[in-house]
Amino acid sequence: MLHIIDSDLWLRPSVDVDRVPIHRRQSMKGCVMVANHPVVVIGAGPVGLAAAAELTERGLPVLVLERGATAGAAVVEWGHVRLFSMWRDLVDPAAEKLLTATGWRRPGDEGYPTGREWVDSYLTPLADALGERVRFGVEVTGVSRLGRDRVVDAGREEQPFTVRVRGDAGEERLLARAVVDASGTWGSPSPLGGDGLPALGEEAATERISHRIPDLSDEGTRIRHAGRVTAVVGSGHSALTALVSLAALAEENPGTKAVWVLRRGQVGDAFGGGADDQLAARGALGQRAKAAVEAGHVEVVTGFRTAEVRPDAGRLVLVGEGGRALEPVDEAVALTGFRPDLSFLSEVRLGLDSTLQAPVELAPLIDPNVHSCGTVYPHGAKELSHPEEGFFLAGMKSYGRAPTFLALTGYEQARSVAAHLAGDHEGAARVELTLPETGVCGGSGLFEEPEAEAGSAGCCGTVPEAVEEPATGQGGCCGGLAVSEVPVLSLDDNRTASSESGCCTDASPQKTELAEPNRIS
Repeated sequence: MLHIIDSDLWLRPSVDVDRVPIHRRQSMKGCVMVANHPVVVIGAGPVGLAAAAELTERGLPVLVLERGATAGAAVVEWGHVRLFSMWRDLVDPAAEKLLTATGWRRPGDEGYPTGREWVDSYLTPLADALGERVRFGVEVTGVSRLGRDRVVDAGREEQPFTVRVRGDAGEERLLARAVVDASGTWGSPSPLGGDGLPALGEEAATERISHRIPDLSDEGTRIRHAGRVTAVVGSGHSALTALVSLAALAEENPGTKAVWVLRRGQVGDAFGGGADDQLAARGALGQRAKAAVEAGHVEVVTGFRTAEVRPDAGRLVLVGEGGRALEPVDEAVALTGFRPDLSFLSEVRLGLDSTLQAPVELAPLIDPNVHSCGTVYPHGAKELSHPEEGFFLAGMKSYGRAPTFLALTGYEQARSVAAHLAGDHEGAARVELTLPETGVCGGSGLFEEPEAEAGSAGCCGTVPEAVEEPATGQGGCCGGLAVSEVPVLSLDDNRTASSESGCCTDASPQKTELAEPNRIS
């Protein structure tokens, strides 16, 4: 039943949402507002939908707002990449209960889906099961408190949140009892520039610079790279995945070459933990990348921080700090990490770490300057909270600029936050999460220092020796491989893997061969 208040203001009991068109704000005077406002979740990705399922299980009204047209819209964009988490770790428990009631059949636990398979077999059915609790095609443009800007204290916590959205129907204001921002970081990739800013000339060269792992199954993308030289900047799992893909292309198309540009001065353990990685597929990714280098398909440049991108007869020249220029390349793939978009949260009182832009209590647990061993302590609502009571960052966005985020982490965050909002504070505090370790230890800040990289054992004992590579005429800059700062994706069909964050554990030996790439979560 639809309760009509006037032609522009209406309420849907199924989700208890107040829709208030901006041009009719004055019509609010004297109207009776809905008492039980929903929890608004921003983003219909894996963690956002998990949060909705957890809240639904606890009987709380929830509304998910998704800018894209489908569930997992960001995942669709890397749908060609295979995850290095198995299906057993990719389904939220509350979501599974909701889906099972619809007749959904869970995929086999041991499989490694691609991003597209994850969307088609899990995220889309989950959004369908949530029904009207999910709205697509609406972009959140602001969050605040009703009648209170960021400065005002008086009566602040008694007021609901206001969530400003924009869609095909224009602007609206929704009221919420709490807000969980699980919008991710996919739309905010870090630039090519080594100082965190776009390199000079980078924005003018966008036609030849990508921030995504190339989908070489797409004919147009394949043509861009086949028989040409591509610079891959970054040393996380995304970069390793791209290198393996390009090396496979080089096997079929002579003249195809990748130049791996690393900011660090040595290779160190850039190839990950191998057999010591608890995620077999993640560990094997590094071994495949190493094989690609040894096969001569990848040239390695270390200690290079891009300061400028210069055009050169239809190609690009990367220029480092100090003026050192690399040989021209045809394309550049900048896989240097992601950062959170905080622009629409300017009226929310956030408590963020000054370095990572992650919640202050979570930041010390995930800071890559301190560690990258996968030893992320269990965390939930307490660590994700902010001075603004009832507001939470969850999912990849909760990690700010830190790497190594797994779907398991996000699902546990969602469970804890839902418990907190339902008043089950004991359940919220009872966070149980054991993350797979990579078999590699040390922080990116540590690895920036050659002396520390060579001499520090971290939590895993001996640091792996640098891999010696033949010189390539670059004045010694291309001799070894170094590890960089943002692991995001990975690869494999045969349980090949990449390194996320982890340390020293057993994993079965894996066959290392060039194959289809895949991504984490």
